[in-house]
Amino acid sequence: MRPRKVRFTREAEEDLARLFDFLAEKDVHAAERALETIEAAMQFLALSPYSCRKATRTAPVLREVVIPFGSAGYVALFEIEAPAAVTVLAVRHQREDDYH
Repeated sequence: MRPRKVRFTREAEEDLARLFDFLAEKDVHAAERALETIEAAMQFLALSPYSCRKATRTAPVLREVVIPFGSAGYVALFEIEAPAAVTVLAVRHQREDDYH
């Protein structure tokens, strides 16, 4: 099976920048490792998006991938579009209230 293309919305890219900046204020190396960890999760999404949890009961193509990092981690909301594509809609830290 060929990997799916993983795309990011502008909002998801802004989320990544916001999360990086927040962590970089405390530890730039940790922020870089966090982005590497998120990138690895995106490679997993490209191969196996249906193995991630459903984000809603009514939209089976809207899913979330949990990305462990440190004592918490991140959650990426994504949509499985065509057989060859996945679009990341938002990324948040697990301790945030919800997607922005």
